[in-house]
Order: sequence, then structure tokens, then C-alpha cells
Amino acid sequence: MKFELIDKIESINADRIVAVKYVSLAEEYLADHFPSFPVLPGVLMLEAITQAAGWLLHQRRGFACSVAVLKEARNVKYGNFVAPGNNLRLEVEFVKDTEGGVSFRATGQTGQTTAVQARIELAYFNLSKHDASLAETDAKLLAHTRRRWDVIKPTTAARDNPI
Repeated sequence: MKFELIDKIESINADRIVAVKYVSLAEEYLADHFPSFPVLPGVLMLEAITQAAGWLLHQRRGFACSVAVLKEARNVKYGNFVAPGNNLRLEVEFVKDTEGGVSFRATGQTGQTTAVQARIELAYFNLSKHDASLAETDAKLLAHTRRRWDVIKPTTAARDNPI
């Protein structure tokens, strides 16, 4: 199962993205985490950062590859809980290109308090690079990614204004 954890991109430019995850009590995983005190699991906060960084990477590279995955997470620190009814506002900044991917610095906040912060590295590639028979799968993944982008992308004004 894939969780789509970015509900809206507020703004994006070549080096920075601001995205939002709206936390709703209707989300299935909250029933177990925790039954009497539902909160967004820390691993899903990290996944939300990864997805926001993936959108920034797709935008920077013109949707050149079908797969953007977490390669490494460093200095992950959790702060306040994110409960249903709250928004997790993610700010992800490009740091540098690396030998195996791209490095980012990220912070997730709810209101004025920090919920998560981390430095992450993503790998960015096409499956067909490793197995030519997967070219059709790459095409399907990219088509899905572009359809999702059309739903969550910022308005032209937000995209073009520096953050």
C-alpha cells in the first residue's frame, strides 16, 4: 500500500518546496497509533518529507525519472505530536547533488512548533536502467506521477514567486 502524504503544494521553486499534509481522523493508521491518543506516526512524517523532496526533485529534473526513493535519513529529530485536525507543513530545501542522488534538509511544523526535522538523500532513477523490460513500467509510473502533480501542484503565482 502506498500512502499519498502530500495533500497540497503551497509553493515551489528550484531550491525549495513548501507542502502540506492534512491529518484527518478518518485515516486508517490512526486507529492503531494510538487508539486513545491518535497521532501521525513518526515514520509517516519522514515519508511525507521524502515525498515532498521527491516532488522538488521531479520539478528540478523535469520529471526525468520514474522513481524517487529514500536512500538515507540522517539527524532525524521528532518534536511535537501531529494529531487529527492539525496540518503538517513541510519545508524541504535542496542541499546538493551527490554521487548517488540528491541531498535535502527538511522541517515539518504544526503551527509554530517543530514536529520533525531531518537531512535526507534521495535516489532518482528509471527502473529500465537496470532492466530494459521495465520501460513500460517507467512510463506508467511517470504518467501516474504527472496526474498526481496536476492535483497537488501550486498555482502559477505560488510556483513562480521565490519563497
